[in-house]
Amino acid sequence: MGLLSLAIWSPIFVGVLLLALGRDDQSTAVRWIALVGAVFSFLLTLPLYTGFALDTAAMQHVEKILWIDRFNIHYHLGVDGISLWMIPLTAFITVIVVISAWEVITERVNQYMGAFLILSGLMIGVFSALDGMLFYVFFEATLIPMYLIIGIWGGPNKIYAAFKFFLYTLMGSLLMLVALIYLYNQSGGSFDILTWHQLPLAQKPQTLLFFAFLAAFAVKVPMWPVHTWLPDVHVEAPTGGSAVLAAIMLKLGAYGFLRFSMPIAPDASHHWAGFMITLSLVAVLYVGLVAMVQKDMKKLVAYSSVAHMGFVTLGFFLFSDLGVSGAIVQMISHGFVSAAMFLSIGVLYDRMHSRQIADYGGVVNLMPKFSAFALLFVMANCGLPGTAGFVGEWMVILAAVKVNFWVGALAASALIFGAAYSLWMFKRVYLGAPGNDHVKELVDINGREFLMMALLAAAVLYMGIYPKPFTDVMNASVAQLLQHVAVSKLP
Repeated sequence: MGLLSLAIWSPIFVGVLLLALGRDDQSTAVRWIALVGAVFSFLLTLPLYTGFALDTAAMQHVEKILWIDRFNIHYHLGVDGISLWMIPLTAFITVIVVISAWEVITERVNQYMGAFLILSGLMIGVFSALDGMLFYVFFEATLIPMYLIIGIWGGPNKIYAAFKFFLYTLMGSLLMLVALIYLYNQSGGSFDILTWHQLPLAQKPQTLLFFAFLAAFAVKVPMWPVHTWLPDVHVEAPTGGSAVLAAIMLKLGAYGFLRFSMPIAPDASHHWAGFMITLSLVAVLYVGLVAMVQKDMKKLVAYSSVAHMGFVTLGFFLFSDLGVSGAIVQMISHGFVSAAMFLSIGVLYDRMHSRQIADYGGVVNLMPKFSAFALLFVMANCGLPGTAGFVGEWMVILAAVKVNFWVGALAASALIFGAAYSLWMFKRVYLGAPGNDHVKELVDINGREFLMMALLAAAVLYMGIYPKPFTDVMNASVAQLLQHVAVSKLP
């Protein structure tokens, strides 16, 4: 077992162990087992970075074992600069989610913790898989624990939201399965993703493959106009579910573009780049305006996520080092910032049991420590220089200006909308006199919540002030990807 297998299966093992304990609502031991398992899994991912060679674009930490002989399906894992940072990010967010649920979840605690740990392992599997069928198994399997998390621990309309989430994401993935089987036949019976990258495909098959993958990945990102499931799911999901969904699960779709759509169908990717850039700009601008009129804090941050992920898809289809690197940096930074935003809303919801902006006001008077953290995360959500939210968006905007000034100008205007809806929400919730008697009863964050906020604040500031460790890792892989995509694969 290599490092990647340990990173995938150790949280799944602990998650299954927790499920096997039976229903135990109040046991502190369950919470400690979950926390130790999550921290151990996170520590396992760190050697992936420390042992990573920066000067090569080749896959590293590779493991390959024949899995299903008849169909030549392999248990094939590996990481490059594109996928590396997503694995520690997934494990880190899982640790934060376990801490966040420590006192809040009182029913089926072992099942809640177990579902998140299993989900963590499956998502790491998606970022590590180099076999097409293995990727598909992990990609689809992530739906099951998230469906249960929403459906069991969600809000009043949780069943509706869980079904909507499951149906949207499953329907998109069915076309991807057809594409994978087609590529298997075209490659002479191989599910090896790196082999598929070298296939000389004609224009028509490339276009069909591009849109088959688009159906799966656009729903997952989610891109406009297939983003409508996301706000409903975020509103109903428990706080931890929203944090993982925004921080990691949306990135599975974005990652798919880099691993499948662009390298397998490079000519179609170039041909449809204008279409993808247009959809991305609509997400960045229109959805930013939609966020501004939201009355529910979770819905506002959900629409904000769609707008921020628009920068990711925009960066990919600019086909420049700066654009693609900026988009990957944005994926990582959005993981920290969106998780922090949803967990901040969770802290307030645990006390007031309301997400309506109108029910708050003057929180800073009663919760000064918490309000300081919330302000930092809101600023990062706006893209303030010195925070993680700035780095990726700035790189993508700079790359867009080099390609077309007006594309860059439209993308940059999103920063104004981001500041508008983020700061307006902060003003109405936190500033001024206490809004009502319920607000006057609020108490500041305890040690557990302070630890959770401090860890996220440290990540947001570190990445904003010193992004070099993140960008250095991806340089060689991004350069090779763009070189590969620049060469026509037409026979």
